[in-house]
Amino acid sequence: MKREKSCGAIVFTQENGVRQYVIIRETYEGACGFPKGHMEAGETERETALREVKEETGLDVVLYDDFRLTDEHSLIREGRPDDIKTNVYFLAEYRDQVLRAQEKEVIEVLLMDYTNAMESIQYEGSKRLLSEAENYFNAHHN
Repeated sequence: MKREKSCGAIVFTQENGVRQYVIIRETYEGACGFPKGHMEAGETERETALREVKEETGLDVVLYDDFRLTDEHSLIREGRPDDIKTNVYFLAEYRDQVLRAQEKEVIEVLLMDYTNAMESIQYEGSKRLLSEAENYFNAHHN
């Protein structure tokens, strides 16, 4: 069994008092989710997350120190049923920047409130991550 690891972030901003989440639509499957990508040699999880968010969305973000979630799944959709991928996500905030989709990997970058973001996401693992981020935010930052 082979293991792979990607890191990314659940990115948000505040607009007119409403929390808005950054959702990307990937070119690979057209699925909606969060910016993430493979770790490069010598990178920490946080460095990978910051780099991938910047590459996929054009945003410079600040990662929260006390929020880290993981999501694991098999790579059966890629024809590798015995391999496991772990995605590590941080919570990240940005202010006063313009979203810009990475041309080769991202169809579009969207800004959505929690309800619309949940409706746009296809995968249960990503829905769970967004729910946990929203719960964290409500518990710690109200």
